[in-house]
Amino acid sequence: METLQPDDPVELGTYRLLRRLGAGGMGRVYLARSPGGRTVAVKVVRPDLAADGDFRDRFRHEVEIAKAVSGRFTAPVVDADPDAPLPWLATSYVLGPDLTDVVATHGALPEHTVRALAAGLAAALQEVHAAGLIHRDMKPSNVLLAADGPRVIDFGIARAVDGNRMTQTGVVVGSPGYMSPEQALGKDVATAGDVFSLGAVLAFAATGRGTFGHGAVSHASLLYQVVHGEPDLEGVPQQLLGLVRACLAKDPAHRPVPSEIVTALAPQGVESVLSNWLPSAVASTIATHAAGILDLEAPQQPSAPVAASFGPAPVMVDGTPMPMSTPAPGYGYPPAQGHSGAPAAAYGAPAPGYATPPGGAPTPGHGTTAPAYGAQGQHGTAGPDGTVVTAAGNTSRRRALGLALGGAAVVAVAGGAAAWWLGQDDDTNSPASGTNGADGTAQPVDENFTTPPAGVAPQPLWHERAVEDSTTTDVPLLTHDGLLLVSGDPLVAYEVKTSKTRWSKPDVCAPGSQLLFHEGKVFLTDGGTDGVVVARDVRTGEEVWRSRLGKALGVEGTIAIDSKNVYVTATDYGQAASATEYRTAVAAISHSTGKKVWLQHRDWGTKDYDVQGTVSGKYLVYTDSNYNLTVRDTATGDQLWTQKIGDDWAWQPTVANGLVFLPGEKLTAVDAETGRTRWTLSPKGRRGFNNPAVIDGVLYVSDYDRGIWAVDVKTVKRIWLCEDQDRGAAESFVRVGRTLYCAAGPLSGGVIALEAKTGDVRWTWTDNKDSGAPWQMATAGNRLLVTNGPEIYAIPAV
Repeated sequence: METLQPDDPVELGTYRLLRRLGAGGMGRVYLARSPGGRTVAVKVVRPDLAADGDFRDRFRHEVEIAKAVSGRFTAPVVDADPDAPLPWLATSYVLGPDLTDVVATHGALPEHTVRALAAGLAAALQEVHAAGLIHRDMKPSNVLLAADGPRVIDFGIARAVDGNRMTQTGVVVGSPGYMSPEQALGKDVATAGDVFSLGAVLAFAATGRGTFGHGAVSHASLLYQVVHGEPDLEGVPQQLLGLVRACLAKDPAHRPVPSEIVTALAPQGVESVLSNWLPSAVASTIATHAAGILDLEAPQQPSAPVAASFGPAPVMVDGTPMPMSTPAPGYGYPPAQGHSGAPAAAYGAPAPGYATPPGGAPTPGHGTTAPAYGAQGQHGTAGPDGTVVTAAGNTSRRRALGLALGGAAVVAVAGGAAAWWLGQDDDTNSPASGTNGADGTAQPVDENFTTPPAGVAPQPLWHERAVEDSTTTDVPLLTHDGLLLVSGDPLVAYEVKTSKTRWSKPDVCAPGSQLLFHEGKVFLTDGGTDGVVVARDVRTGEEVWRSRLGKALGVEGTIAIDSKNVYVTATDYGQAASATEYRTAVAAISHSTGKKVWLQHRDWGTKDYDVQGTVSGKYLVYTDSNYNLTVRDTATGDQLWTQKIGDDWAWQPTVANGLVFLPGEKLTAVDAETGRTRWTLSPKGRRGFNNPAVIDGVLYVSDYDRGIWAVDVKTVKRIWLCEDQDRGAAESFVRVGRTLYCAAGPLSGGVIALEAKTGDVRWTWTDNKDSGAPWQMATAGNRLLVTNGPEIYAIPAV
C-alpha cells in the first residue's frame, strides 16, 4: 500500500481515495471510502483501454453481469462508471491478505485451513457460475483470506479486459501454472476450467509451492506441464489428496463440480468449517491491519511524484503474446517482502497501544461483548448507505474494531456496513449433524447425504474420543437402533446421529471386551474378577441378568452369538495340571434366560485363554493362541475336528457356504464339517493373504502387498484386484449399497471406499493418528461408524 501521488485522482464518483493498492493489467487500484464510511477497492482503467470503444462496451456489459454476483465468498462489484473519462469500478474491500502473501510469510497452511479454504472457494465458484460467468483466472493472488472465510476476487473482469484480442487463435489467457489444460491450449473454457484452477490453488496452499513448477520456471515450461505433465502433490494431506487429484484431471469431464466439493467437505454447510479456520498468526495479522485501515483518512498533501506503472508487459511464449490478468495483490493488503516488488508489511505486529491476548488478535477489550451497531447512541448512527457513522467525540473506528474483535476474530466489510463475525471455539466433539434446540441440546436434522465426486472422501459428521485404557487401544464397537456402543471402562452408548451420550456405565466392561448383541440385549464379560457373563439392555444400559457357570468355573471372554446362545470360554479351577495350570472350557449360555446350555472342556493343548471365533449355522468355529483351529457343534458342543493353522492365530475365522477360510501364503477353504481342503487360491506372484470376509457370495481379502481381491466363492475366480489404494492392508470389510468399505491398519490405517463391482477406488480417508490398533467399522443406517483405537468417527455411508 502506497500514499497517493500527484498524478492520482482525489475522488472517483462519490468515493474519496485513501491509498494506492497496486497496479494490474487493467489499470491502477485504490483504497477508497464512501461518504457513509464504506471502504472499497476502486479499479481505474488504463488510458489506452479507456480510448478503445469496443473495450468500453465489453467493460459496461461485464460490469452489469458482475453486479449479479453478490455471494458470501466473493468480493462483488458495488459501483462503477463505465462512461467516465477513465472508467472505474468499485468492489467490496476485504480485510485480509491474499493467499500468495500468507504462504510467503507463514508457509504451507494446515490441513483444516486448506479444507475450509476448498469448501469456501468451491462455494464462491458456485456463485460465480450461477451468475453466468467463468472466472478463468483463479490463482493464489485472486484469493483473499478473511476471518470469516475466503473471498474470490476479479471474477468475470478478465473477460471484459481481454476481449477479442485476447481470444485470438494461439493467444493464451490466464496465469501459467493455474490455468486448465484446455485454457493453456487456447480452447474454449467452461466452468470445469475453474475447478482445475481450484485444484492447483489448493495444492499451493497445502504445500507452499506450485504443483506444476515453482521458482525460476519459464511460462512455457509451466504451460507444457499443465497440458502434459503430472502434478507434484507431494505434501498434500492424505485426506485432501483425492480431491486435489480429481480437480486436476486433464479431462474436464472427470473433474468434480463445485457443488459436489461443497457437499463432500462441508455436508452441514460451509459455515460449519469456518469457525477459527485460520492459523492464529494469520488472524492476528488481519486484525492488526484492520485497525490501521479503519483509521485511515484522506491525505492532505500527496507525496513526491513517482512514475506511473500499469503492470508488466505481455509475456511472450514462442513469439506469441500472452497478456496476463494481474490485479493488485490482496486488494489493499500489504504484500510480503519480495512479492510483486512491494515492501513487506509488519506481519504480526499489533497496533500501537493494543494488547495481544493469548492466541488471539490485538484487542483492547479482549473478551468484551461487541456493542450493537446501527442504532442511535454513543456508537454512532446509520449513514445513508447503511454504514455506521461515528458521532463526533464518540468511539473511533479503531476502538470500535477493538470492541468488536474477540480472540482471533476479524472484520469483514460488505453490504454498506461493517459486519463482525466472532469466531467460536473449535469443539471437535460437537455434533455436526444437528442444530441446538431451545434447551441447548443437539437436535437431529433431516439428512440427505449425496455421493461425493471421485477421489473426495466425505468428512466425519462427528468425532468422539473413548476413554483410553493403558493396556489396550483396541476399541470394539456395536450398533443397534440408532445407538453406538463402545467397549471400555466406562461402557458408553452414543446416539449415532448426534454423538450425544445416551448412557454410560463404569466398572462393567473390561477394556477391549467383545460386545455381542441379540434381541435388544448386549452381552459381555464382567469388568471385575467374578468371571460372569452379563446381559444388559442396549437402550438403557441396565443389567438384565448375569450368569455363572459354576463355583469352580470363571468366564474369561465371549466368542460368538447366534439365535439361541452366547458362546464363551472359561477356566475350570477344579481341574489343574499344576498349581498354575488349569483346564479351559467352552460353554453355551442361553441369551434369553442366562442359563448354561452345555459346557465342554478343551484339550489340554488348547488351554490358552486367547480365543477368537464365529458361528455359522451348526458350526462354532474358533482359533486359539496355540495355533489351533477348532470346530464344534452348536447344539451339543461336541468337537467335530481341530487342526494346526500355522504361526498366525490373531484373526477372526471366516465361515460361509459351509467353508472355513484360512489366510496365509495361499488362501485355503476347508470343509466346515470335515476339515478337508476344498480349494486354494494362489496369490499369483504376490505375497500371502490376510483374513477374508464373505458378503453375498463374494469373498473380499487383502494380500500382504496391500492389494484387495474380490473372488467368487463358488467358482474361485478372481472378479477384480485393486492395487492403487494408498492405505494399509485391509483387515475388515463392510458393503453398503454399491460401495465396499475396507478398514486398514494398524500401520498406514484408514478407510478405503471401493466400487463393489469393479474395485475402483472411490476415496480413502484417515485421521493421521497412529493408535497402534486395527481400524474397526460398523454401520447404522446411512452412517459408517469407525474406530481408530480410542478415536471414534461417524462418516456418511455414501
